[in-house]
Amino acid sequence: MYNSKSKLSVLATGGGATLIDPSDALILLLDHQQGLLQTVRDVPVADLRRNVEMIAKLATVLNIPVITTASKPAGANGPLMPEIHEYAPHAVHVPRKGELNAWDNDDFVDQVRSTGRKTLIMAGLWTSACVMFPALDARAAGYDVYAVLDASGDPSEMASRILLVRFVQGGVKPTSTNALLCELHRTWARPEATELRRLYGLVAPNYAAGTESHASAQQAAREES
Repeated sequence: MYNSKSKLSVLATGGGATLIDPSDALILLLDHQQGLLQTVRDVPVADLRRNVEMIAKLATVLNIPVITTASKPAGANGPLMPEIHEYAPHAVHVPRKGELNAWDNDDFVDQVRSTGRKTLIMAGLWTSACVMFPALDARAAGYDVYAVLDASGDPSEMASRILLVRFVQGGVKPTSTNALLCELHRTWARPEATELRRLYGLVAPNYAAGTESHASAQQAAREES
């Protein structure tokens, strides 16, 4: 597991002052409910689910806390996609009482505050509501907020284009799953390198094919020698 600032300074190859510090990061996965997944049109749903899976696995590998929440999971929006708690078993789930904005729920905000972390990495469904509302409120409360757009989804591309402008105006930093992985990874000179390499195969399947080909070539060379 990896969550030490001192380790980060040793592993870093220089710079990085503006990048996410894993020891200060908290991942918030908001309303990734199975009913809402069926309405997503701006991101292929298979890609979205794979990206959320990668984030859950990344949080486990790097020991980053995760909070999940859902509004009325017994209703039409359905339960959370099971991959999240399967691959991030340390995730804490905070139920809500129907609020669209998780930041309107005192239990959720208290759980965020209890971690002591000030860098919030958010993803969810819909991006233009269940991510945007708490993201803007968290910014107003003094948090540094990132929104992972391809691990989130909206009913239309128009909705996602509009909210991107709103994020930037409100100081929320848009990012992608691949960018998040690279930013938290930082260097191959770390003990989790093998596990992290596997995660790149989720966000970039062709990368997985390339590493598999390389491994096969190395094995063939060893057998011939």
